Amino acid sequence: MKRASTRFWLCASPLILLGATQFAVAQSAQKPQTSVRPGNELTLARLRPGRSTFVQAGKMYPAQYSERPTGTARIGDPCTHLSLALDSGSRNVVENIRVEFVESKPGRCQGNLGQAWVTGRGLRVGDAAHRVIALYGVPASRSPSTKNGQPLELLYYAFDWAGPDVPQVMEVVCTAPKDGTPGRVVEITLAASSL
Repeated sequence: MKRASTRFWLCASPLILLGATQFAVAQSAQKPQTSVRPGNELTLARLRPGRSTFVQAGKMYPAQYSERPTGTARIGDPCTHLSLALDSGSRNVVENIRVEFVESKPGRCQGNLGQAWVTGRGLRVGDAAHRVIALYGVPASRSPSTKNGQPLELLYYAFDWAGPDVPQVMEVVCTAPKDGTPGRVVEITLAASSL
């Protein structure tokens, strides 16, 4: 190689590298933004809808859950102002699990039961609404709702894509954002089948 061409390549190489880098940055900017990879959920309050029984729930929580063949069992935690509701069908298996914020009456605090009432991925009542999407991706639907005159938003997740062996539906109810503050999760429901 001649000396002149060597000097040319020494000067041109950084310019080519800079141009290639700018081209790659421009191409990546044109790609559509991908959303968070959807995630399913298996548990709420350490129980699994469609698999956990009321006997198992009774071992983790107060004895009122141990013998409950049909209907709804509910317990409140005055420490966290949360309520845990378990619904069953015709057998002693928990079909739906719901944790929600309630204006509870003052009572004796018995070890903060509500601290364990979170999803398997760590979502809890009181979290910022944007955390739901960070953990589970974009919901299948979002719709306005109200409860006791308070404007709310319902985030609906269908997990049928994950197969029949996982809970199929999760609903998360959040307060509406207000005055620049984000909405907050006020209720989480995980169900073995469609709600």
